[in-house]
Amino acid sequence: MRKTVNLLREFSIPLISGVIVALIWANLSPESYKSFVYGKLFGEYDFHFFVNDIFMVFFFAIAAVEITQSFMPGGALNPIKKAVNPLMATLGGVLGPAIVYMTLNAIIGSPELFRGWGIPTATDIALAWLVARFVFGNKHPAVSFLLLLAIADDAIGLAIIAIFYPDPAHPVEPIWLLLTLAGMAVAFILRKANVKSYWPYLIIGGALSWTGLHNAHLHPALALVFIIPFLPHPIQNPGELFEEDESDMSTLHQFEHQWKAFVDFGLFTFGLANAGVEFSEIATATWLVFIALLVGKTLGIFTLGLIANLIGFPLPNGMGKKELFLAGVVAAMGLTVALFVAGAAFTDLKIQGAAKMGALFSASTALIAFIVGKMLRVKKIN
Repeated sequence: MRKTVNLLREFSIPLISGVIVALIWANLSPESYKSFVYGKLFGEYDFHFFVNDIFMVFFFAIAAVEITQSFMPGGALNPIKKAVNPLMATLGGVLGPAIVYMTLNAIIGSPELFRGWGIPTATDIALAWLVARFVFGNKHPAVSFLLLLAIADDAIGLAIIAIFYPDPAHPVEPIWLLLTLAGMAVAFILRKANVKSYWPYLIIGGALSWTGLHNAHLHPALALVFIIPFLPHPIQNPGELFEEDESDMSTLHQFEHQWKAFVDFGLFTFGLANAGVEFSEIATATWLVFIALLVGKTLGIFTLGLIANLIGFPLPNGMGKKELFLAGVVAAMGLTVALFVAGAAFTDLKIQGAAKMGALFSASTALIAFIVGKMLRVKKIN
């Protein structure tokens, strides 16, 4: 049973199952699917809200654990100078697809499609992380590289939505971010007081951070990303320190150990809530988004990652040109964040549907990444 559970988690079966169920349901009975996902459960809150704004808080928290560990001595992003490269690559991953989209639109598109340039700038953290673990292996430095890139990419994506695709009914209110800062201050105080249980950090610091982001009309799923780095953790490389005995684990590792399975299996709901796109509109916008993601992301990340390496900001140990190129392919999965941007970019439902199809097609880059990894003979590290 334990081997079966680990196999399901290793190959992301819960997430893939959720995506498949959503696609089938949305196309066989679209009204029923929409009623399930967007029907009110408690007051004004629906299933989509509970998945994307609450459950995903813990997914991003686990991602933040990985990032925090990678910054420890011996980690893939230590010393801090090593983090500059993935951040430079992030810039390439935003500029590259935007340039490809606008160039292609000038050739085969039309003026009303121009607003969609922001759609392919997104990277789906959930899928990118899971595919990276599959093609590189759990312990490969490229996984931490991609995690930092994807989180920074989504932060830029949220800024793009706020600046270029504002919702007149819910404008950004930055003053509320003071609550997020207060949450970080609480976590800092708890750390200084040597509080070992992670619960006060989550309940007090996390709640303040979530409320601040939510009321600022920014995505609250990132709430714990600002809190997790304050959880007590050793200065040594965690891979050399932690044992199976949970009593020997640091607070940071205890949180990861106790919540990781919940997140892995809970990703079924993530796929179910976000992947229900109807195969109804495939048009020019579909190919603009898909090609911009696949070509623009890959080349943008590869080019700026190489430039950063040349000017003195090295890639993590164990990453070379072929690993960087493969990381660019993995990052080309926009899917859920791209779906969200598509909904904000276009009010015309036909164009919006076509753009969403392009975002959905980007999930196919998981297979492309697997093939490219085999062709380049990238060594997996588990």
